[in-house]
Amino acid sequence: MKFAIIAAGEGSRLAAEGVTLPKPLVEIGGEAMIDRLIRIFMQNDADEIVVICNDATAQVSQHLLQLQRDGLQGRPVPLRFVVKSTPSSMHSFYEISKYLNDGRFVLTTVDTIFREQEFADYVQHFRSCTADGLMGVTSFVDDEKPLWVGVTSQGEGAPMEITGFYDTDSPSTLHSPPSTLYVSAGIYGLGENAIFALHNCIARSEHRMRNFQRGMLRDGLRLQAFPFTKVFDIDHASDISKAETFLQHEQ
Repeated sequence: MKFAIIAAGEGSRLAAEGVTLPKPLVEIGGEAMIDRLIRIFMQNDADEIVVICNDATAQVSQHLLQLQRDGLQGRPVPLRFVVKSTPSSMHSFYEISKYLNDGRFVLTTVDTIFREQEFADYVQHFRSCTADGLMGVTSFVDDEKPLWVGVTSQGEGAPMEITGFYDTDSPSTLHSPPSTLYVSAGIYGLGENAIFALHNCIARSEHRMRNFQRGMLRDGLRLQAFPFTKVFDIDHASDISKAETFLQHEQ
């Protein structure tokens, strides 16, 4: 199975707060965020890892080129990367989608920090999942503008079916159909039908991953949710220490 990373954002908020490295190279616990994802993906039997980074700086692309050449921690990396600046994360996904349209894959953003064992459980569940997509969700809210995810379940142990994606947690989002709200964790297990939905969104001149997720439902795809305890996004300098403290507890 393939894995993919969107690493094309500018990290402008981190830069404004004095973080000099490009976001993918910012270290969490002494490990660059992009290296951490690649290592975890390889531990989960990645056949290929596809990355997109922007062309604003050569640091990230040079780092990826070194990984292609020298590997990571002594292991060869099945890495393919694209260097291109895009107007949104959805457009970044579109740029690498041609390398992901031959099977199921897991996609994340580069600053997604999660517990490794939970991610392994997620990947195992996705491998046997029959839905068009398995979206990582969490009840932990640490985002300035979270994407709320409505889910329903037929009972304990039953899959959580996604009913909608919302910009607010207004009670009105729960009425039709009755749902429980989580927050999107930025972890997407997808297949070929999702690529078709992505192309439809691009044709409609839409932006942002949250609109792609809504587009999948609009196109009739069946999406399920997988709960993580906590997932952090690294948007501010203070998030780095919070993520490090969080990960220390999984050791």
